[in-house]
Amino acid sequence: MSVLFKGTELRPVLAEAVANQCRVILVKDQGVYLLAERGERRPDGRQKLIAYAVGCNPDVDPFDDWWELARIEFGGDDFGEYLDPQEGVFARILDSEDDLDVSATATHLSLQAVAPTTANR
Repeated sequence: MSVLFKGTELRPVLAEAVANQCRVILVKDQGVYLLAERGERRPDGRQKLIAYAVGCNPDVDPFDDWWELARIEFGGDDFGEYLDPQEGVFARILDSEDDLDVSATATHLSLQAVAPTTANR
């Protein structure tokens, strides 16, 4: 199993990380999302640009659904994993229409650029 990040939502986050010369953080807590380590903030203090995994956005997906999907893929513990936005998979996503597929084992994260399909949208 894996989670999908839509490229249309992820590209602004990656561009912000590159512009701010910082890392991208994959977070699992209240949902599963990617954000720039140093990004613009909204008036309420939350990060402005956040890319949620499809089905893991607590603002739009029912709690039981996003929580279970996040737990199945990433386990029960919250975490933040710091990633280099200059890494090949992110560079490919920045320069294409691709989406990002993320899967995990107990010891590894796998990031793969995937062509968008109507099922991904």
